[in-house]
Amino acid sequence: MKPEAITSAVEEHYAAVARGEASACGAPASDVARTIGYSDEELAIAGDANLGLGCGNPLALTEIKPGMTVLDLGSGAGFDAFIALNRVGSDGRVIGVDMTDDMLALARANAGKRGASNIEFRKGKIEQLPVESGTVDYVISNCVINLSADKPAVFREIARVLKPGGHFAVSDIVLLKPLPEEIVDDISAFVGCIAGASLLTDYLSIAAAAGLRDLSVPHIALGRDMVKLLAPQGFDKGASCCGSTVSVSSLKQPDDLVEQAAEALASIKLHGRK
Repeated sequence: MKPEAITSAVEEHYAAVARGEASACGAPASDVARTIGYSDEELAIAGDANLGLGCGNPLALTEIKPGMTVLDLGSGAGFDAFIALNRVGSDGRVIGVDMTDDMLALARANAGKRGASNIEFRKGKIEQLPVESGTVDYVISNCVINLSADKPAVFREIARVLKPGGHFAVSDIVLLKPLPEEIVDDISAFVGCIAGASLLTDYLSIAAAAGLRDLSVPHIALGRDMVKLLAPQGFDKGASCCGSTVSVSSLKQPDDLVEQAAEALASIKLHGRK
C-alpha cells in the first residue's frame, strides 16, 4: 500500500467519526475508555471529547506536572489533551496536532466550551510536526503512531520537539508476531490499526534510533483480551481496535484471520526521554 493511500484512508475514517457518520466502537465510549485504563475522574474532565478512540491511557504512570508544555500527537477531539491540561494547570500549556479538519474543528469547539486559553489545536502530520524544536516537556500519543507509514520520522520528530531531558509516553498497537498477509494487505485493517502495527522489537529499535533513551514498557495488554472486551459480539463482526471496527468481510475465512490477528496484537505503553 502506498503511504499516501494509507494517509487518505485514515483521514477519511476519522473525519467521519468526528462528524458522527461512523461509529468509533460498538461499545459506549465511556465503557471503552474505562476498559483501556481511564478513571471516572479523567472521563469527567474529558467530557464530550471522549469519542471512544484509543487503545490505552498514555497519561497513566506519567509525571506531568504544573507548568509543563505537553504535546498530543493525533489529538482528535481533545480527549487526552484536556486531561493533560488539567494536570499542567494555568501556568502550563497543551498543544494538540491532528491532520483531520473535522477533528480539529471539534477539538477547538470543545476548548471553547471550557474557556481555556492555554490549549491549542494545530493542523499537521505527526511525521512533520508544526512545533518548534526543543520546546516541549512531555509528548503523549494514543494509538496514532501505528497508523503512520513512516514511524521513524514520527520518533525523530518526537526527539526534535522535546527539550533536553523531556519525556514521552505513548499507547500504541504492536505485533508480537507477524500478521497473515491477507490482513497486512487490507486497507480497512490498516485504518483499524492492525496492518500498520510494527513488531515490538522493531518499534523499540525505531525509538532508540531516533535518539530517545531510557525506554521502558510498563504495560502490555494482549490483543485477545482487548478483543474480548471491545468486541464482545465475537469475531464474526470484526475486531475493534483503536476505536475502529475492522472489517474483514472481503477476506477469505475472516473468523480465522481475525483470531490470528488477535493473537499477534498487543497494546503497549512506551515511555522514554530525550
